[in-house]
Amino acid sequence: MKKLTAFLLTLVLVIQFAACKAALEETSAADTGSETTSETSETQSEPAVIRTEEYGVIHEPEFGGIYITITIDDFNDQYDITYGDSVNVYFSNGAEFLDIPYYNGYYCKPGENLLVAYPGYDYIKVACNFGEDLFVTAGLSENDTAWIELNEEEKYLDNQIARDITYVDDRALYPTDQIFANFRSCNVGDLKQDILYRSASPCDNQHNRAAYVDALCREAGINYILDLADTDAKIQGYMSKPDYASEYFTMLYERGDVGPLGLSANYGSQDFKDKLTAGLVAMLDDDGPYLVNCTEGKDRTGLVIMIFEMLAGASYDEMLEDYMVTYFNYYGIAGFTDSNRYRLIKENLFDDMLRTAMGVKEDFPLEDVDFVPYAQNYLSDAGMTDTQIDMLRAKLVE
Repeated sequence: MKKLTAFLLTLVLVIQFAACKAALEETSAADTGSETTSETSETQSEPAVIRTEEYGVIHEPEFGGIYITITIDDFNDQYDITYGDSVNVYFSNGAEFLDIPYYNGYYCKPGENLLVAYPGYDYIKVACNFGEDLFVTAGLSENDTAWIELNEEEKYLDNQIARDITYVDDRALYPTDQIFANFRSCNVGDLKQDILYRSASPCDNQHNRAAYVDALCREAGINYILDLADTDAKIQGYMSKPDYASEYFTMLYERGDVGPLGLSANYGSQDFKDKLTAGLVAMLDDDGPYLVNCTEGKDRTGLVIMIFEMLAGASYDEMLEDYMVTYFNYYGIAGFTDSNRYRLIKENLFDDMLRTAMGVKEDFPLEDVDFVPYAQNYLSDAGMTDTQIDMLRAKLVE
């Protein structure tokens, strides 16, 4: 039955993807035809430079970036700049980011800059993917302005097409609550059975998943939640919303068994390590089962779960399989459904995340490695004592 439901989910998502792709190709063809009709063979002049008006900037500190105050829809409607193009972004203080891709998702490698129109954002944003806060490094203030210039059409289009994936927030389209909530136990390596879980957020309901995660936490008997995404202020804000329905989370939070860390997406930074260490030390006061979550349970959660799995002696293949379940749950991507996207996610995200956790260079081989010493080094460098690391291992590992 599990195989059947997984197959049905894959079939639904593949059909949805094919329909969306067909619609996009039809729209693209119509646009191309319109452009061809308007051209004349007599026009030989150089095309005009496409440059936007100047817009204000806003600091976006959670993931570290620069909102440019034009909405995604307005930007795409008003300017002939499309996903996959190369752009230059200029700021009134003299800072500039040249030849960066314009994507509708974080499709570049960690540490690379991009202009992103992520679904749900109020504005387009300039950011460093899993990297430093560009608003800070560019020396900006919210009195500055920004403008964007087309650098080269379709320079990054192949990557845009390969990585353009979205998911839906309708529970009815998923076969189980667990898949919809991206909720699962991480039983790999020598981790104790059902001691460590990962999921989407049990309190932030922006993707309509919080109540499902909450019910699954109750069912699994979760005793402590390591909330990587939120602060106390954010959690209290969620609790005040009319759609908040996470009673089990509330119970854990009120008794002090939720650790809100408010981590940025820059998992290679010292700030990430410092906050994580504080959270892990606090977690040692409680027994499991433990839940680790961020917003989607994908990237920040991916790195922290990876540290625990490394500490438990998990293999490369075990950690990869666990990580990629998230992409099957949300997008229907697996090696047997979409081998190209699977490979890109493995190489550009999982492998980079693992090497970051290990503190090794980009070309370091990852197969047949004993990851335990690397996990110990990561935690030690993050500020945990040998005694605290031993305590953490005793909580999680057989």
